[in-house]
Amino acid sequence: MHYTPVYIICSPRPQVGKTLLARLLSEFLLLKNGTVVAFDINLKEPSLLEYLPRITETADVIDTYGKMQLMDRLIVNDSVAKVIDLGFHAFDEFFKMVEEIGFVKEAARRGIAPVILFMADTDRLSVRAYEMLRAQIPSSALVTVDNEFVVRGELPEAMAGGRMLAISALPPFLKTYVDRLNFSFTEYLRHEKDTSTELHQWIRRNYLSFRDLELKLILQR
Repeated sequence: MHYTPVYIICSPRPQVGKTLLARLLSEFLLLKNGTVVAFDINLKEPSLLEYLPRITETADVIDTYGKMQLMDRLIVNDSVAKVIDLGFHAFDEFFKMVEEIGFVKEAARRGIAPVILFMADTDRLSVRAYEMLRAQIPSSALVTVDNEFVVRGELPEAMAGGRMLAISALPPFLKTYVDRLNFSFTEYLRHEKDTSTELHQWIRRNYLSFRDLELKLILQR
């Protein structure tokens, strides 16, 4: 049976790198598979829709209609990877819905492989949110993202034991460069001939991390 991965990038806090990770992952999947569908659930801008308008749709979980529209798209086993950039304002409502409808069990039954990419931070709100997810989501589907730009030092103990994805911090001048709306990580790899540049190495390292994440997903099925 083939499967369809659904990557849910989330945090209960703003400014932790969700949209940057969603852009990176979406571009990697587009490069690798030729197709990907991204969903932007954000109130504040800049949002994923602005960066990747050709592959991104807006969604909301404010009312029942919006929730069912989104879930109808996520529960289809069509082999097209999905990426959700889940805004902090929608964190509680989204995972409340996930639990209420039994999304994890229904996903397994239909060949959908959800992966929760939780953006780590050291505050109490993040720790509580992570513990809630750990109680609700199978450990194989919960990945802690250690974004060095946000977490400077050790992760909270509660987050340190599970699966990890590390994102190294970019210098501020490079962060400003990649934050431009017309910047593409894949296009940079294709056109920058000097493979030793810090940005080239950073993008490649992250793409390889995503490939490893996918391989582990396949081995678990």
